[in-house]
Amino acid sequence: MNRSLIIIPVLMAVFGAQAIFAQAVPADADIPASIRNNRYFVESVRLTILAQQTFDEGDYLASIQFSEEAMRFAALSDEFVYLQLRMWETDNAIAAARQRLTYATAADAASRYPQEFGVAQTAYGQALTYRAAAEWDDAIDSALQVLAALANISGLPPHPAMVFLPSQHTVRLWIDTGDSLWNIAGQPWAFNDPWQWRRLYEANLDRMPDPGNPDLIHPGMILNIPSIRGETRQGMWDAAVVYPALP
Repeated sequence: MNRSLIIIPVLMAVFGAQAIFAQAVPADADIPASIRNNRYFVESVRLTILAQQTFDEGDYLASIQFSEEAMRFAALSDEFVYLQLRMWETDNAIAAARQRLTYATAADAASRYPQEFGVAQTAYGQALTYRAAAEWDDAIDSALQVLAALANISGLPPHPAMVFLPSQHTVRLWIDTGDSLWNIAGQPWAFNDPWQWRRLYEANLDRMPDPGNPDLIHPGMILNIPSIRGETRQGMWDAAVVYPALP
């Protein structure tokens, strides 16, 4: 058989995998690395490398198989990124609605503006229901209805800009704050779950005083707080900022 008849489709498969690998996740700084470098993307990279290696070794059948698998995982990565970004957008909208309702409750809007407050409460409940059903657009629309219903209530501060969760935290004295990986992970603005302390540990191994001892952190250390659910994080934690809780 003509060797070129074999190599041409193999090359097409390998180049196709490489092209999809290059475009699988946009180089967008607004997309957290934890989303860009998801498990599907990592696997597509591994398979693309194997496709090239087996092609160079002359094992064209294996190269085609690796290429096809690489393209399949790249497509799964695209789907994962889209889903995570939609979840992030939805959760931020719901967090803004929740914060607005909290302000309204503090301003006694339930008795002063019962109709508007009732509409807002109903819309917020619908937003949560839609979120649980993965109906992202409807959840966002309902969250925006909360903001619209409470827009003209007097006694409320102006609608706050969307607040991102912090990406870093400076360790404070334990005797004053109880700062530890366990307690920091449990903060609503961190992971809202102390059992996620290992995420902090693994994200900061290169700056731990003793990498083998997760209990040892020093005041003044700056800890990175990685994204774990597709949420956008930026900036240093500020005690004066009211952050939405990680859902």
